[in-house]
Amino acid sequence: MKRLLLVAMLVMAAAGCSGDKSKELYDTAQFEEKQSNREHAKQLYQEIVDKYPDSPVAKQAKERLAAMGGK
Repeated sequence: MKRLLLVAMLVMAAAGCSGDKSKELYDTAQFEEKQSNREHAKQLYQEIVDKYPDSPVAKQAKERLAAMGGK
């Protein structure tokens, strides 16, 4: 529960700063990956690829998915 709250707080803090949803998702996916929550990280990377294919981080998200055995 504490971890979920921490992630939510990080996402909200990032949202207030950048306004770039794809970058926010990427940062959260990186955090999840570092926390060994690979499935959630994959979901977030896939969301970037699906919703923001032209974003600067979409290529990086695809690379991470490939490295993690995703699509």
